[in-house]
This record gives sequence, C-alpha cells and structure tokens, in this order.
Amino acid sequence: MTGEARIIDGKATAAALRTEIGREVATIKAARGIVPGLHVVLVGEDPASKVYVASKEKLAVEIGMNSVAHRLPAETTEAQLLAKLAELNADDNVDGILVQLPLPKHIDTGRIIDAIDPAKDVDGLHPINAGLLAGGKNGLVPCTPLGCMLLLKQALPSLSGLDAVVIGRSELVGRPVAQLLLQADCTVTIAHSRTRDLPVVVKRADIVMAAVGRPRMVKGDWIKPGATVIDVGINRLPDGKLTGDVDFAEAAKVAGAITPVPGGVGPMTIACLLKNTLTAFHARRG
Repeated sequence: MTGEARIIDGKATAAALRTEIGREVATIKAARGIVPGLHVVLVGEDPASKVYVASKEKLAVEIGMNSVAHRLPAETTEAQLLAKLAELNADDNVDGILVQLPLPKHIDTGRIIDAIDPAKDVDGLHPINAGLLAGGKNGLVPCTPLGCMLLLKQALPSLSGLDAVVIGRSELVGRPVAQLLLQADCTVTIAHSRTRDLPVVVKRADIVMAAVGRPRMVKGDWIKPGATVIDVGINRLPDGKLTGDVDFAEAAKVAGAITPVPGGVGPMTIACLLKNTLTAFHARRG
C-alpha cells in the first residue's frame, strides 16, 4: 500500500473488539452460568451467504457465545420462515436473531424483517430500531454503520462540527450511518446517484463515507486534503480481486486516513454483530 494517508486497520480493531466482548462473555458465564445466544437463519444455497454464516458462527463460538445456524432449504415458504422466527422470538435462550440476506425471490424480505422481535434484531433493520435511531434513542444499530463509526472515532478523537458526506442512501448503510454522524455532531450531507456536481460536494468533506456499490467511483481529486475516508464498498473485479468504492491508490495520496478494501470495514461488521448480540443480551436480561 502506497501513499501518505494513515491506514485505518479494521482487521486489528475488529480483533481487539472481539477479545473485549469475549472477556465480557466469560465474566457473564462465570457469574450467571449463561452466555448470549446468537441464532442465524440461512435460506437456500447462496455461496456468499453460506461463507458469511459459517464465519459468523465460528467467530461467535470463539468468543464463547452460543451460536446456532438454522439452514433451511431454498424452497422454504414465507409461512414456514415466519413460523421459524416466531419460534426463535419466543425462545428465551435466543438473544440475537439474524436472517441472512438476500432471501429467495418468493419471500418478502420486508415482511420477514418486520417479524423479528426488535429486542433480538441484531442486524438493526426492524422499523422500530430504525425509528429509535432516527429519534436519537437507544436501539440496536445496523452492524456495518456501527463498525464505520468505531473506525472513524479511532481515526478522529472528536467528530464535533466536522463536515461529513455519505455517498449512498441505502437502508442498510447510508441512512443509518448519516443518523450516527448527526448524533456525533457532524454536519451531514447524504449524496447519491442524482446528486449534482458530486465531486464538488465530496471535496468539501472532512469525512467521506463511500457506500454506493460502484468500484473505484470516488477518485483522488474528489478528496479534500487530509480528509478521513471510510470505504464501505466491497466489489469484485473481473480478475477476482476485491476493491472498494474509492480509488484507493489515488485517494491515499490525498487523504489523512483511509480504510483499505479488504481489511477495513468488512471485519468490523461481524465484530459489531457480536457486540449487538451482547447489547441485546444485557437489554433483555438485565
């Protein structure tokens, strides 16, 4: 990696966070004889989803949580999946429920997310959790935005008064991360594909959050010198290599600090899923 920007190491930060959570899980087990339970539901045989679920299961077990994956066939009906969620909602040993997306096309994703108990919604996507976040109240926050904020606070001791531009307005990343930046007293602009003069808008930002899903869209000359760049994008190029939404080689010559892809935001997402499971455990069980 070349350039003058400081590299924000998501891999190391995620490992430290998992160690910290593991210590707390061990303390809970010693004191109360119970551990947080994370249940992941996977419908179908999507190869990427299978890898993600196996990784989540492995890391949860490593830190001492009870981790269960419910692998359902692709032909599972919406009614059957709703019945499984009702069963998990009612089970007191289940603290966190995550339904791995995307779901097969015959299942309405919105209905499934709405059916998860908001207190167990460790993906932070339930409308009640989205509403709590929008109102600046405590709820479960989507994992990737939470991870972005932890990396950002590591790079910048104070965010107060800084100009932040979020490129992308998805419910999964763009909108929730904008709410978190507002709560941290940033001045926030949400930009997207229809934004006029996008490079000019981005150039004024002290903080750039790129979550648009287009490989290397954000160029080096879009970045204000010294800005902090958090690249949420994970795009696979024709040669099989992974790249972000930011042209890393260009941006690293201008930015003050930047996340790489891979090794930046990605590892933080699973670490924050475990953090959310612990948060849900405490909120539910005191």
